[in-house]
Amino acid sequence: MTTNEGTLSQEKQQELLEKFDPEAATRKLKGIMGWIVFIGLLAFSLFQLYTAIFGVYTAQIQRSIHLGFALALIFLLFPMRKKNLHKAKVAWYDIVLAILGVAVGAYWPLMIDELVNRVGRLTEVDYFIGLAAILLVLEATRRTVGLPITIIATVFMVYALYGPYMPGFLAHRGLDLDTLIQTMFYTTEGILGTPLGVSSTFIFLFLLFGAFLVKTGVGQYFNDLAVSLAGKRVGGPAKVAIFSSALQGTISGSSVANVVTSGSFTIPMMKKLGYRKEFAGAVEAAASTGGQLMPPIMGAAAFLMVEFIGGGITYWDIAKAATIPALLYFTGIWIMVHFEAKRVGLRGMSDEELPERKEVLKKIYLLLPILAVILLMVSGMSIMRAALWSILITILVSLIRKDTRIGIKDAIDALVDGARTALSVAAATAAAGIIVGVVTKTGLGLKLANGLLDLAGGVLIPTLMLTMVAAIVLGMGSPTTANYVITSTIAAPAIILLGVPDLSAHLFVFYFGIIADITPPVALAAFAAAGVSGGEPLRTGVNSAKLAIAAFIIPYMFVLSPELLMIDTTWYYLIWVVFTAVAGMMAIGAGVIGYWIRPLAWFERIIGLVCGIMLIYPEGMTDIIGLGLFIVLIALQLIFKRDKNGQTQPAN
Repeated sequence: MTTNEGTLSQEKQQELLEKFDPEAATRKLKGIMGWIVFIGLLAFSLFQLYTAIFGVYTAQIQRSIHLGFALALIFLLFPMRKKNLHKAKVAWYDIVLAILGVAVGAYWPLMIDELVNRVGRLTEVDYFIGLAAILLVLEATRRTVGLPITIIATVFMVYALYGPYMPGFLAHRGLDLDTLIQTMFYTTEGILGTPLGVSSTFIFLFLLFGAFLVKTGVGQYFNDLAVSLAGKRVGGPAKVAIFSSALQGTISGSSVANVVTSGSFTIPMMKKLGYRKEFAGAVEAAASTGGQLMPPIMGAAAFLMVEFIGGGITYWDIAKAATIPALLYFTGIWIMVHFEAKRVGLRGMSDEELPERKEVLKKIYLLLPILAVILLMVSGMSIMRAALWSILITILVSLIRKDTRIGIKDAIDALVDGARTALSVAAATAAAGIIVGVVTKTGLGLKLANGLLDLAGGVLIPTLMLTMVAAIVLGMGSPTTANYVITSTIAAPAIILLGVPDLSAHLFVFYFGIIADITPPVALAAFAAAGVSGGEPLRTGVNSAKLAIAAFIIPYMFVLSPELLMIDTTWYYLIWVVFTAVAGMMAIGAGVIGYWIRPLAWFERIIGLVCGIMLIYPEGMTDIIGLGLFIVLIALQLIFKRDKNGQTQPAN
């Protein structure tokens, strides 16, 4: 089902989103219930804007109201089963659950004086409301995000209740149900903890900022700009996908949504010029997943990092640290795509297939709000104020041209769309709060960290490898925000105990949690890309992981050499580290693809892989050996050629 231009229709895009992204599987309500949900979403955004402008309430009130809005709207919009998705009627039990959600959200604001006075002592009503909050959060998370994080949160609560019966080092004193409910809903260490706190302040406003940006047409502009800049190059459409997805990632919070929206445009282009279905899907999946690693937003995880790392670290510290690794990630994919295009002999796009460059440049102003939000936060402005000003700047910038102008109807739609996007984030962060609460109450984080260290013998590289596996497994099927909360709580402490800087450790687990989206067997972004390309899903996932090989290397680089994160370094040493890293990725890319200046012989591929690892490992002697092998590989490529039988012969 394609349009005349070869891109996927809106219906097909929505079908794929509903299949692979639980966040998109909402009812299409009409009539009275449609208006109730519309008004609820609008009120949700207006509440968030009001508190951002005039000041947030105390933590329990701000977070519980945020949670109440989210729970009520989730049960009205998201059906219990996907097979009921296209039913226009809301089931009676969902209406009951929505009302319970309102009650949970209103309980703290209405009863705050009594709750504060009887801290630690639950009445029967307190007990019922707290238990309802836990169960509603779990069900709302299952509907909006999927089973993985719901199962993890449930397992953690079972662990909290049955601590004395756990094996070995996992055993603890255990919590009774009253204490568990008290912790989960009547403190700021559980559901109403830091993750939901960040969702109810920073994240919501930036999702709103993204919704206003979308109304200007910036998504299509990203595609046009990417085609204009990269379309004519060797393997042009694949490079367009990389460039466009990097831009989309600055405002997108979902790998799957990025794949479906930009991939519906780029994947048909790649197939048209001769790319295999699986490779075309893999390029888009790898690039779209990388969008979650791209500052300034980083899938909203950057704001959580500020709160979780603490110690005076600022948003700018995180954005600055993440910049070079993100650029290296996309450089790695670009190199792999370039070598594959040369190997297969794929051309770029013709002049007729490219948009008029002058017309594209006329809309360059659409990027101003993104630049503004970066500059505002770099200047020291608070994150909430920067988000508010960026929304205003987006509206003002949209007025420059009629076709990008945001009118009153567009603004209302943006408020509604932003709130709709925030629902899954609110549910996921509330569920993540359950996990954090159990870890805090039982000391599980330190237990797991010590367990990992014992398993790895206290040696850094084996510990990093085990942490990588843990982060990938924990990140499977989880949205970016919950993904980071889980991996940073459970996996990061192990490498921090070995003296790795907190920022390096948190970015390490964040990277591998995100890469789970393209790592088989649960590679949601790759499977969504296969749905667009028509390719085989598992093979698309394997190709995605191969293309994103840089993502499996870069985290080790910045742990072993924190200079890549611009921590305690000089500019000339930073240039050297980046140079050797790029050279190493070129060598590894050539070794994996089997092509550089010409096809590589088997021994040249081995040289390329060894050379790349040497250059990437940040140590003086390995860099020297790696550069030597790099020169040898280039010399072999120039001096010898391959005949039609694949044999290496001296060049004429």
